[in-house]
Amino acid sequence: MRRVVLLFVGLLATACVNQVAQRQTYLDQFIGQPESALVQALGVPTRSIEAGGVQYLAYSERRVDIVPAIPTYGPWFYGWTGGGFPPQVVEWNCETTFAITDAKVTNYTLRGNACGKPFADLPHYDSRL
Repeated sequence: MRRVVLLFVGLLATACVNQVAQRQTYLDQFIGQPESALVQALGVPTRSIEAGGVQYLAYSERRVDIVPAIPTYGPWFYGWTGGGFPPQVVEWNCETTFAITDAKVTNYTLRGNACGKPFADLPHYDSRL
């Protein structure tokens, strides 16, 4: 049983790594492209700033999931009792920041706990690409 659990955890971790790699592969296509191609593909950035001659465009993704409560019922010392785990709110964030120099995308950074989420969940993803 332990081996099955370890195998499952290993596969789960591998799946997350592949999703980050898939996101990075998609974003790599913008390196060297003009700023207009980036905005055309991803839309208007959430925020932008210019510092030291470099313009930074940030695209933020945010999603809130609610994990439902898990009720448990069972016989205890004095009859049936209820309990369980309360619902939990999970907030997923991923910010992709592109650096623009001389009107061309030079690099990007990913920050957040949702940057490895399934890529098809992203609002700007087009499966035809």
